[in-house]
Amino acid sequence: MQALVIVGHGSHLNPGSSEPAYAHADTIRESGAFDEVREAFWKEEPSFRNVLRTLESDEVYVVPLFISEGYFTEQVIPRELRLDDFDPEDWESDGTDADHVTLDAGDVEKTIHYCGPVGTHDSMSDVIVQRAKSVTGRDEFGDDFGLAVVGHGTERNENSAKAIYYHADRIRDMGTFGEVQAVFMDEDPEVDDVTDFFETEDIVVVPLFVSDGFHTQEDIPEDMGLTDDYRTGYDVPSEVDGHRIWYSGAVGTEPLVADVVLERAEDAGAPVGDAVEAVRERTGGADAAAGD
Repeated sequence: MQALVIVGHGSHLNPGSSEPAYAHADTIRESGAFDEVREAFWKEEPSFRNVLRTLESDEVYVVPLFISEGYFTEQVIPRELRLDDFDPEDWESDGTDADHVTLDAGDVEKTIHYCGPVGTHDSMSDVIVQRAKSVTGRDEFGDDFGLAVVGHGTERNENSAKAIYYHADRIRDMGTFGEVQAVFMDEDPEVDDVTDFFETEDIVVVPLFVSDGFHTQEDIPEDMGLTDDYRTGYDVPSEVDGHRIWYSGAVGTEPLVADVVLERAEDAGAPVGDAVEAVRERTGGADAAAGD
């Protein structure tokens, strides 16, 4: 038997933090790709530490629903899953290209395929574009639309910014938008000044966050000038400094992320078969297929 475990951060304060993990797990569960599908969290139950013990499968694919490589993917998750032989060097990553490593979890007698985070997979570039399509209702953009990919940014983890720049560069190379810019909450270039970075009248702003919460629902809208008080709401699009801002909310809530989770497992050797196509059809259709 084979199982998929989607691991997320979770939150004691924000009940919506775990919703994307449950939603994507449900989509994959219905595809029949795995004998078992589980969710596990750092700040909620079921926990990282106990999840492997809930499985009957002897082969498990673990996919972190995190944006970047760093403390959680390299230290917390392997420690809590008791992957004693894990070494981040095994990923041979420069911060954005972790793939997978296969280890034995001896205390539960299971083979664990530990995958890189969803947020750095190449297909997330396609999900960001799909998120932009979802919020604008457009199938195409062109030179008159700009795209801002928003990250948290932090001096504590340089990989946090690397993931944002990585996808901004890939989307820029696609030629889907007239302009593409990476911006951040806690480092330069800052999302507060987003309109300074674009000549296009229309700007789609997509936060590369897993779930909607304090940052995406309160901080970023206020920082961009969409509203003085998030509690009063704002229009989509909103007029700011002579630009129309189309603000999408967290990319991790886009249904197509379920396909990226499957692709992570498939890259690690999971025989998912026709499930990838089935999930793509359900979450965005062939035109929006991640990885295409």
